[in-house]
Amino acid sequence: MHKQIFVNLPVRDLKRSMTFFKALGLSFNPAFTNENAACLVIGENLYAMLLTEPFFQTFTEKTLIDAHTHVETLICLSCESRAEVDDVIAKAVAAGGRTPRPPQDHGFMYGHAFEDLDGHIWELVHMAPEAA
Repeated sequence: MHKQIFVNLPVRDLKRSMTFFKALGLSFNPAFTNENAACLVIGENLYAMLLTEPFFQTFTEKTLIDAHTHVETLICLSCESRAEVDDVIAKAVAAGGRTPRPPQDHGFMYGHAFEDLDGHIWELVHMAPEAA
């Protein structure tokens, strides 16, 4: 079994992206952060590597997409409560992100999403414990 996940995301302005995610209450692992990359700590063993676009491009010959106009992935994170979902969305919007759609309430599951500064979509969901 795998022990960790590292999602790699291209970003245009690394310092600006780091400021955005710090405003959400997240931190970075300095051991894996430099002028080309920043290791965003999302949770225990959950990381996103924010890579400058030129550095990201060294890992693939494919064309990078503009996440403001195209979607390649949706990142979904679980939350402890509906209030946590709403709190993180509010922080993301206050830090310059935007919401691509209204919240979705399915009774047993509540979700909302934000786009970060580079257009990557982060889904946040809370599922009622009895639904599991």
